[in-house]
Amino acid sequence: MTEHDVAIVGFGPVGQLLALLLGRAGHRVLVLERRPRPYPLPRAVHFDDEIGRIFQAAGVAEQVRGVTEPVPDFYEWRNRHGRTLVRIDWSGTGPSGWPVANFFSQPELEAVLTAAVAELPGVTVRRGLEATGLDDTGDGVRVTARAGEGGDSTFHARYVVGADGANGFVRDRMGTDVTDLGFFFDWLIVDTVPRDEREWSPMNWQLCDPARPTTIVSGGPGRRRWEFMRLPGESPEDLNTLASAWRLLEPWGRTPENTTLERHALYTFQARWAERWRDGRLLIAGDAAHQMPPFAGQGMCSGMRDAMNLAWKLDLVLRGVAGPGLLDTYTTERREHVQHAIGMSMALGRVICVLDEDEAAARDDRMIAAGADPARVLPATPPPVLGDGVLQRGPDGLRRAGAGHLTPQHRVTRQGKTALLDEITGGGFTVLLDGAAAGDALDGDDREFLRRIGAVLVPLHSPDDAGAPADGYADTENAYLPHMREHNHIAAVIRPDFYLFGAAENPAELHEVIGQLRTRLRVPTGGGRAS
Repeated sequence: MTEHDVAIVGFGPVGQLLALLLGRAGHRVLVLERRPRPYPLPRAVHFDDEIGRIFQAAGVAEQVRGVTEPVPDFYEWRNRHGRTLVRIDWSGTGPSGWPVANFFSQPELEAVLTAAVAELPGVTVRRGLEATGLDDTGDGVRVTARAGEGGDSTFHARYVVGADGANGFVRDRMGTDVTDLGFFFDWLIVDTVPRDEREWSPMNWQLCDPARPTTIVSGGPGRRRWEFMRLPGESPEDLNTLASAWRLLEPWGRTPENTTLERHALYTFQARWAERWRDGRLLIAGDAAHQMPPFAGQGMCSGMRDAMNLAWKLDLVLRGVAGPGLLDTYTTERREHVQHAIGMSMALGRVICVLDEDEAAARDDRMIAAGADPARVLPATPPPVLGDGVLQRGPDGLRRAGAGHLTPQHRVTRQGKTALLDEITGGGFTVLLDGAAAGDALDGDDREFLRRIGAVLVPLHSPDDAGAPADGYADTENAYLPHMREHNHIAAVIRPDFYLFGAAENPAELHEVIGQLRTRLRVPTGGGRAS
């Protein structure tokens, strides 16, 4: 049996991204995918600016931009009379340095990721093989897979990740409990390719009509998607037909004469998550770990965050830099974070999926009276923050303010090159330093530890600082330094998944922060390998 560092079961977007990130880090990756060929029809259609930054980290930024359609305007909800209930600005660039909202056709996105994976010599993709057995060998996992009616194949990997969907084999073998919030709605998804020329403005909107709540969004360049809620009295079987799809599209001016209907499928929107995402050498990600309604567009996005969180932790463990206990923080961090996305999706769904005429009229009056301002008309939700894990804590043992929040990506300049931060540093752990205040705040042991985990030191200077060192970094947009100085920070430690580990107000505190990072990562002192 060939020895692999990681075996990934499932080769959808989450499995593809994880294979790409681990393969680029130099690890030997095996992917098992039961489908003999890529799935050719659309499914997910949206990712946000944070996910764009993840694609950037995976080295496929330009390829992904080539198959996506950024949103140029607003996302609106309207009532049956055309009155605007809420207007959310989706135009422009988000905090992560990418467009706020991006739409795509999943087969095109998967083709980009698959092509990038194919260029990595350490990654082997085996299609047409379905995982059927997982046996712990002490130093890894023996994976058994079957090819249709053919015989079994056996592989060995140090870790196995199930990215194999909501009915995933790996999660079933783990036997983890699943929390289900009982949020169920059936919607008919209809993907189309319009053949006529017309402007779709706004590009994405929601019809909040109790007669039939309907979603109208981009399906990626050249495509449109409609989503129709199943009404009481309609059977799933009757709704999910070609005739029903055309009947529902006709009021929107879509007919076989001007539109190609790519796909229609009935989905039951659910809200649930697995309680344990790791069991020894088995882990799960994406739909295998959580499902949510699509109203916030965070389903695939959450799976991509899983892959990013897991990739950098597996990398440290596989290289012997960090102890395997680090992988337990994958569950605690991501499970709480994804519960926010699920809660937000459900809250939006409860506003959209109103079928009672009186209730809908009261909703419309309330939202119109509030000026369609999302801050006033949408349900309040807590900010998305990681759960307990690799995060700075104060003397009281509680998480420090800001730790676990996503950090922004702005442009910086170094040695004549100006680009987004991650393009300049190459990604990984990043320590932003106020070059005018931090001085030589790190001692030799701190620097050696940061070198072992691949951290990049970024001493920032104001763009007009004539005395900045030649190899320093200019805060080109004056975005990082004013924020750091406002909070009296001389340093900020950013994790490879772009979330803040912690910050320091002085050199002594920075030394303590670096020590905490070593502890949280399970990195031993001295030069020994993690056990």
